[in-house]
Amino acid sequence: MGRLTLSGIGKDYAGVEVSRDIDLVIEDGEFVVFVGPSGCGKSTLLRMIAGLEEISHGEMRLDGERINEVPPQERDIGMVFQSYALYPHMTVAENMAFGLKLARTGKAEIRRRVEHAAEMLHLGELLERKPKELSGGQRQRVAIGRTLVKEPAVFLFDEPLSNLDAALRVDMRVQIAELHRRLGATMIYVTHDQTEAMTLADRIVLLAGGRIAQVGAPLALYHYPATLEVARFIGSPRINTLPVTIIDPGRQRTAVRLPDGETLAVAVDGTRLEAGDTAMLAVRAEDFVTPAEAEVRLAARLLVAEKLGYETLAHLRVEGVGEPLAQRLDGLAHLEEGQHIELGLSGERCHLFGADGMACPRQVEIPGIAL
Repeated sequence: MGRLTLSGIGKDYAGVEVSRDIDLVIEDGEFVVFVGPSGCGKSTLLRMIAGLEEISHGEMRLDGERINEVPPQERDIGMVFQSYALYPHMTVAENMAFGLKLARTGKAEIRRRVEHAAEMLHLGELLERKPKELSGGQRQRVAIGRTLVKEPAVFLFDEPLSNLDAALRVDMRVQIAELHRRLGATMIYVTHDQTEAMTLADRIVLLAGGRIAQVGAPLALYHYPATLEVARFIGSPRINTLPVTIIDPGRQRTAVRLPDGETLAVAVDGTRLEAGDTAMLAVRAEDFVTPAEAEVRLAARLLVAEKLGYETLAHLRVEGVGEPLAQRLDGLAHLEEGQHIELGLSGERCHLFGADGMACPRQVEIPGIAL
């Protein structure tokens, strides 16, 4: 079993709160990713779960047992660190077996566990090699294997792929996802990379300022962000934002005035806002529509076209909007610098956030996405 319950968890350093009011239940077998900007408290929270940081406030339970005061080595938890931390003088097999030897596990059981982990991680042919003979990806698999042989109830990963190049990160993401599928174990994974979070997680816990900003399935956070901060963090390129003024707040549609004076009816419940309030309209790069489908058209000028092969990202300047907007187009789209483009807006494909950064609930149902 591996059900973890966090109730009012907080951490103080020299009287300064760096993590506070964390209430979270991670079910047995879940893959949960902690994500957020640097300094948001995600690694601190992971280290409190591991027992490497003292909990200042709240209670933590693993399968019903309070573990606040339980030493790290006695928790049924294994951790994979950002640095591989392999012993250079030991072979792969010896590195993987080291913790079991310290725990006085029998030789036959150690051999069984190491061979089983090596098979799962495709390390069978590398067991007699030293770390210096391995690639970065292979070393990371050994580090995972060292935790795997302990057979913990909960696996913790602290930015394990940050030292790898882009291609290896993709390969390792696939291998970690496959490992979770085969083990069915509880896994908690910390990253600053929202792509890793989106592709690996059953649920994402997005942290900001030491607090939980939103918890949910990856696509729920993508399509129904609770705050502007969440919307800006999840998704690449970053969501486009335009300053607007509320004209008529409604329960199903809220009319706003765009920077160019045009009016758009956004499919959100804006009843908490008032006419005349300032707000922020947000639209993702793929959610612009063709001029023929548009309710409102924005005049834009092309600044830069990023040709990525499978798609083109057009970065555009719109009068009255401080930051350039990004539009996702077909990879074969023919664009020239300075070209004038009409951006089409649909009220059903936009988000609206009040001046406080809180989202107005979208009144658009997206099939297969539970809130």
